[in-house]
Amino acid sequence: MAKPRPVIITCAVTGAIHTPSMSPHLPITASEIAEAAIGAAEAGAAIVHLHARNPVDGSPDQSPEAFAPFLGVIKQASNCVINITTGGAPTMTIEERVRPAATHKPEVASLNLGSMNFGLFGMLNRFKEFKHPWEKPYLENKDIIFRNSFKDIEYILTTCAGNNTRFEFECYDTSHLYNLKYFFDQGLVQAPLFIQTVFGLQGGIGAHPDDVLHMKRTADRLFGDNYQWSVLGAGSNQLKIAAMAAAMGGNVRVGLEDSLWAGPGRLAASNAEQVRLVRQIIESLGLSVATPDEAREILSLKGGDKTAF
Repeated sequence: MAKPRPVIITCAVTGAIHTPSMSPHLPITASEIAEAAIGAAEAGAAIVHLHARNPVDGSPDQSPEAFAPFLGVIKQASNCVINITTGGAPTMTIEERVRPAATHKPEVASLNLGSMNFGLFGMLNRFKEFKHPWEKPYLENKDIIFRNSFKDIEYILTTCAGNNTRFEFECYDTSHLYNLKYFFDQGLVQAPLFIQTVFGLQGGIGAHPDDVLHMKRTADRLFGDNYQWSVLGAGSNQLKIAAMAAAMGGNVRVGLEDSLWAGPGRLAASNAEQVRLVRQIIESLGLSVATPDEAREILSLKGGDKTAF
């Protein structure tokens, strides 16, 4: 009997979108981020995608020093693949955003493939009270352009080129796939590409099943067998899109960066809870959950012993 196809679960444990007042379960301090990542890995996440935050007010912090306290703890406690963001927050410069990955040399780093309008203001329809002064202005800003120019993308690729770090290519719209094809054709990125198609964020492609199919068809046409597909559904779209992608041969991403919820009106108590929910979907489809070492083999990663932490 054939072995079930392994599905890679990525868990994005805190991010830079949600603010501390939105959920008491959002990891803020280094110890909370480490605990969340280890718990997600124990629940079945092969990859943990990491941001750092100011431990006092929970604002995004992209200094390499903010990442250091939890990277080593996670690595010692878990065999999971560690993925460091180069997205940071949309208000940061490209030089700020790349520093943690350039310094710590992870197996995987995220990389956004195009500039876009970036709107968080819709969350103000649900969340009204805030504990920290930075939160409401950050969310209500309707003038954010998340800059990822060709120059910016090339800067990240060349800055990390000597580290053998591979990338999770985050594509928020069809044009981002074509941007990635440019870098692939130029030889600046190599197969297997790990493409994370992102659905349901204000400013990017929507979360309708037709949007998912369109991005998958486009990636198939551009990259053929040269890529591994994964999906990220924002908010209430998280598990619906994960189920669709798993059934179509893809991989999945969950986590409190992308959604605070575990069901209608019910906050997720942890990142691990979301991992368990998506694991149930995967296994109900007759598929298996990829181990970290299976993910390393599928994505041709360098191994956790070759990082700088």
